[in-house]
Amino acid sequence: MLKGRVAIVTGSTSGIGLGIARALAAEGCDIMLNGFGDPCEIEKIRAGIEKELAVTALYNGADLSKGEQCAQLVADAQKRLGKVDILVNNAGIQHVSPVESFPVERWDAIIALNLCSAFHTIRAALPGMQARGWGRIVNISSVHGLVASVNKAAYVSAKHGLLGLTKVVALENAGKGITCNAICPGWVLTPLVQKQIEMKAEKQAVSLQQAERDLLIEKEPSGTFTSIEEIGAIAVFLCSNAAQNMTGIPIANDGGWTAQ
Repeated sequence: MLKGRVAIVTGSTSGIGLGIARALAAEGCDIMLNGFGDPCEIEKIRAGIEKELAVTALYNGADLSKGEQCAQLVADAQKRLGKVDILVNNAGIQHVSPVESFPVERWDAIIALNLCSAFHTIRAALPGMQARGWGRIVNISSVHGLVASVNKAAYVSAKHGLLGLTKVVALENAGKGITCNAICPGWVLTPLVQKQIEMKAEKQAVSLQQAERDLLIEKEPSGTFTSIEEIGAIAVFLCSNAAQNMTGIPIANDGGWTAQ
């Protein structure tokens, strides 16, 4: 369905980003991977996508907390893959602390990576999309882009801001063949969430299994994690012709979290 298209997926060396990259590649999309990790493992992932899914997969290790490197990532994809049709802004980090003791450097880092990087990559990718009259921008927000939780001031602020950016980009490009939407997952069992489960288990002196159950049921009536594969499938749908008139919307895959 996406054969001949080119996508950048940030934060795609593991977790949700890798799942989205693989889902797009499975539909024939050439991929520019980005993220941190062990170089040998990243090369294994890149080569594996090429071999298994018969697409071109490249890697750029840009530090997206720096605006100039965000622009360089887009420029590199345009140079080596010819264009950028699809941009998925997924890179993100988390820190949990009350506002009064929230480390200033962690606030700055979270806002820079979770929000500012999306502005910089979108700004760099849009002119090419506009010139070709086709583009898909998918921002990976969170249920925390729609509601708040305690001790997550920076993350919630960044994810709310990302939804605002999504809407503005959608409006500015309406009728130009370019859509901009956001996916807002609830709990997804990524390394980021696993760390929260471990902290909860330690703090409450309970097993990891009990902490996991408590984490889920506190927020999600479904009592189940959203899978990485589900998020990948939603991203593919947003890039399809079936979604060509969907723009500026948050799609919540949250087990009923925001229905309460």
